[in-house]
Amino acid sequence: MPSSRAKRRIQRQRSELKNTAYEIFIGLLSILSIANLVLMYLFHAEESLQLILSVMNALFSAIFLADFIYRISTAPSASGYFFRGFGWADLLASLPFAELKVLRLFRVLRVIRLLRELGLRTIWRTLIHDRANSTLMTLLLLGVLVLQFGSISILAVEEDAEGANITSASDAIWYTIVTISTVGYGDQYPVTNPGRLIGALIIIVGVGIFGTFTGYLANLFLGPQKAAEAADAALEPETAPADATVDDVAGGAVAAPVDTGTTAAGDADAVVDETEPVAAREAAGAASPAELSARLEALIAQSEETAAELRRLLADAAPGR
Repeated sequence: MPSSRAKRRIQRQRSELKNTAYEIFIGLLSILSIANLVLMYLFHAEESLQLILSVMNALFSAIFLADFIYRISTAPSASGYFFRGFGWADLLASLPFAELKVLRLFRVLRVIRLLRELGLRTIWRTLIHDRANSTLMTLLLLGVLVLQFGSISILAVEEDAEGANITSASDAIWYTIVTISTVGYGDQYPVTNPGRLIGALIIIVGVGIFGTFTGYLANLFLGPQKAAEAADAALEPETAPADATVDDVAGGAVAAPVDTGTTAAGDADAVVDETEPVAAREAAGAASPAELSARLEALIAQSEETAAELRRLLADAAPGR
């Protein structure tokens, strides 16, 4: 059996864990951002590549800063997360300084540690069960990858082509953003077959991302409304007389032969039918099956007594008596 200290540590780690798909998304973005730092140092002479990587690192910094704000605002202990949970490293790594971006390794290590507590089987079941968030995070990650590597690829194949209009890093980034958003201004376009193939892949990914995002927003805003309507429909009471009592039924049954002249069998059926709303209402408030059975037996016995009284009155009122 784990000790109380170990239990507290596990509970604290699980409280730090956000949505599983979100944690994986942040962890993979952290790895990609660190890989970009390596690329920037390896290809420091390539100005176009440097510009694309700088734009991506600025995007990563904004995402990681938002992640830090989200974590510290939802942490059970803000000071505990900041000092003991390496929140300070998350904050410094999100600042636009290349020297501090190596601190994103702490984010990767924390995500690995937290996910290890769940186990691969639990992670897989969670991702399958929460398909909406898993699909959304997957497509967002795919969009980030396409934005970076699509810009690098389209620039590599179009930059030196004859008649090309995508000749700089800003042209490549602008073309990729416009294409992935499915806007397609047409001011920048590929002129080579490899470039058109890359553009087609970017279009397909963009349609998937924005289609999924639209469905996610629709489910986010309409889901609670549908759930509330279903709950209201389930709680709506059935149509039934609210003021019927056994005494009213009995009194109406005795007066029925004089007013309507119906037969004894018909009056007996009417008595039973009128007692059904009473039984249904009493059954709804029954505390146990035994009490429900006793109340039903009492109602049936009273209905039989009323039917016998009706038959006796009809027999006394018959001609020749």
